Amino acid sequence: MRRNRKEDKARRAGKGLVWAVMLFFFSAFLLLGLRDMAYQGFLLAVTVPAMIWLGSNVLPLLFPSDRLLLSLTNFLCALGVLVLYDTSPSDAYSQMAFYGIGIAAMGVCIWVVRLSGSGRRLSRMLIPLSLLLLSLPLLMGTEINGARNWIRVAGVSFQPSEAVKILMLIVLAAFMSRRRFWIWFPFAVVCLGLLMLQKDLGTALLYYGVALLMYFASCGSFAVLGAGLAGGAGAAFLGYRMFAHVRRRVAVWRNPWADYENAGYQIAQGLMAIASGGLLGVGLGLGDPTRIPEYRNDFIFAVICEQFGLIFAVCVLAMYVALVWRGATVAMAARRSFHGLLAMGATLMLGLQTFVIIGGVIKLIPLTGVTLPFVSYGGSSLLSSMCLIGLIQGVSSLNEDDLREDARLAYLGEGAGL
Repeated sequence: MRRNRKEDKARRAGKGLVWAVMLFFFSAFLLLGLRDMAYQGFLLAVTVPAMIWLGSNVLPLLFPSDRLLLSLTNFLCALGVLVLYDTSPSDAYSQMAFYGIGIAAMGVCIWVVRLSGSGRRLSRMLIPLSLLLLSLPLLMGTEINGARNWIRVAGVSFQPSEAVKILMLIVLAAFMSRRRFWIWFPFAVVCLGLLMLQKDLGTALLYYGVALLMYFASCGSFAVLGAGLAGGAGAAFLGYRMFAHVRRRVAVWRNPWADYENAGYQIAQGLMAIASGGLLGVGLGLGDPTRIPEYRNDFIFAVICEQFGLIFAVCVLAMYVALVWRGATVAMAARRSFHGLLAMGATLMLGLQTFVIIGGVIKLIPLTGVTLPFVSYGGSSLLSSMCLIGLIQGVSSLNEDDLREDARLAYLGEGAGL
């Protein structure tokens, strides 16, 4: 009885949070529509809250779900649509379409996790598929910002490495949970090698960091963690010596003003946008985000700081922290090592990617070419981020099933005792 009351209270609080988020974005898009007297803003004022409602209420009807995790995800996805609309309504519509597809993809990932069992059979099929996808940019890819990591099929561009994030986590979790070092380690090494050949060092950093931390979570050896960190430092130094664009990024990180009109222009503009926003921001739809060349992708956090201010930006960071905390909680509550490692890997991927890109934007670390999860423009990035949430939600639903089964058995045991 006490547990049912707690569940009802949490459910009511979750519904209240969803309606608050819907009201926020309805008001924001309505204001932008009134400012421009454009039907696009009014249309998004209806469709974006509707997507939030669908994303927060449909999946819990199909599977047991973590409503806080869903609310955080939907807020960040809608925030990306809102920021993009101010500079390009067409980009906002594209992002909203992928947002809708991402909700369906989350459901598919939850279903896959629930049916995967130990993941052994599924992971054996995913190894060749992952390597094939990562090889495609080397065969038919195009080079952007020094990295050859995009391919174009039927007029649509996407990054295969975004899809392989999901596949790699399933493979690593399955074989790490069964202590099959001779399978997952060569697989991870080949994936990293293919990314190095593409010069996609930002994604390689994510893959390496997640694989290392997942292995540490599975074995608990600080010696292995230290050796892995030392190896990563050595690989970073090797990449610095081998690739000219990496050396340029390090130089810009050290002093972007030394080459302001060329390589340092973007990060300098990003820092000025953050500073101009102050604590409260210049206002929704104001400022000039187009001064930053990659304002839609790498530097969208700087646009958020400029328009909404540092207080709001800190709240956004707190949402990512809460998302990581919830993911780690789900992972630690898992009864099976495969599911625990899978949820932990998905959480680490989102957390590490967020740290890498925001750290680069605020000049804490050298900038790497990764996107801000859920917010940056790009269909492949948004879909992969929502699929990662789907993996966590899948494990969470299994945890809930286990708890309900425990409660049922306890009830039957009490009845038998009577």
